[in-house]
Amino acid sequence: MWQAMRRFPAALAVLLALTIAIAAPPPAQAVSAPDVPPPVHFTLDNGLEVVVIEDRRAPVVTQMLWYRVGSADDPVGLSGMAHYVEHLMFKATETRDEGEFDSILRAQGAVSNAFTSFDYTAYFQRLAADRLEIAMQLEAERMAGLRIDRSSWLTERDVILEERGQTLESHPNRVLSEQMRAALFRHHPYGIHPLGWRHEMELLDGDNAEEFYRRHYGPNNAVLILAGDIDAEAARAKAERHYGPVPANPNVATRARLAEPPQLAERRIILRDERVARPSVNRLYLAPARRAGDQREAAAMQVLAALLGGTRTSVLDRRLVHEDETALSVWAGYQGAALDHGTFSLGAVPAEGVTLAEAEAALDRVLEEFIETGVDAGQLERVQRQLRAWAIYELDDAQARARSIGAALTTGLGLDDALGWTEALLSVSEDEIMAAARTLERRASVTGWLQREEGEAG
Repeated sequence: MWQAMRRFPAALAVLLALTIAIAAPPPAQAVSAPDVPPPVHFTLDNGLEVVVIEDRRAPVVTQMLWYRVGSADDPVGLSGMAHYVEHLMFKATETRDEGEFDSILRAQGAVSNAFTSFDYTAYFQRLAADRLEIAMQLEAERMAGLRIDRSSWLTERDVILEERGQTLESHPNRVLSEQMRAALFRHHPYGIHPLGWRHEMELLDGDNAEEFYRRHYGPNNAVLILAGDIDAEAARAKAERHYGPVPANPNVATRARLAEPPQLAERRIILRDERVARPSVNRLYLAPARRAGDQREAAAMQVLAALLGGTRTSVLDRRLVHEDETALSVWAGYQGAALDHGTFSLGAVPAEGVTLAEAEAALDRVLEEFIETGVDAGQLERVQRQLRAWAIYELDDAQARARSIGAALTTGLGLDDALGWTEALLSVSEDEIMAAARTLERRASVTGWLQREEGEAG
């Protein structure tokens, strides 16, 4: 999933395939660390959910405040609004002048930033544990006290327009990705990039940003995660002190999304650009998202992606890169951390002398053969070892755990779902994986060709 990050925008990918050889995985329940207490979850009277992830190995804490609002909640005709408000959150408040938020945190040695995705907007600070309450006070102040009328909102609009040019429009592969999503989602707002369409971004102003902020920001639409050198009792006291006085926002309502109609016809896109260094063929399928209480279908999709692409021993790599030498590189991916719909992707960069049509045919052939022959038990065991290694590494990183839990709680999942995701991945059966593979229907997909201006016309 692409996430727009303030000042450091980048495509952030979660790598689930770590090439580390370890012993065969025990039952999923054994993926735990005895010295890492389980997260503690509670809710303040004003509706703010709080999760505490205790990790006392270093005297630092990460504060992450997640709001259940993202680009898919942008007003019709004003795409990019959620990301725009994210930028404005670093401006003036009722008690702070523009620039004070950043300068105070820098003086405390804190790392601070934010990011916007389809379903959530998150703000975070990482700083010394004895400075945490300074960050909490600042974050609580802008939860209900943002003053856009005192901020340079016009200048910040220029900033996000420049960001779109630098991080999206200047990269042909990202332009293709944007066009493919727009073709895949014909009605649902997931079809619009979190940055927004340029012609609609130009309409954003202080008034409509203020309206959006007043509608979506408040403790009753947020999740606070404190991860690091803090225990649950101290965290509750600090949260009550700083966030407890912020009143619930009565304007917050259940998110209403346009429904995606049945998909009956596959779509194809060709993007020609003289800046393309290597042509590629890409496929994007509509797929199920993770669901609260039952994540097995999504887990099967995640394991399927790991089996197909990502390592030298995966199905697509072995066949197309190392045996047939049809492709220079291949990939497969699943994104299921979403409130409404997930996506599954496949792709390849053809080898020299191989056309895009031939590379696409090779991708389809290998996928069809996989569905016919089934899962290789040895490969599945290797993938499970890699997934278990990933789970252990996440347990060792409080900030990574904060990110995964925050994303889960803002996309309709519960804490039990977030903590049970690894177990779901490790317990997926071969039959479930094959059932997931058979759901990849061409009529619910978009195929995109990226090529040079003088390339083949298809």
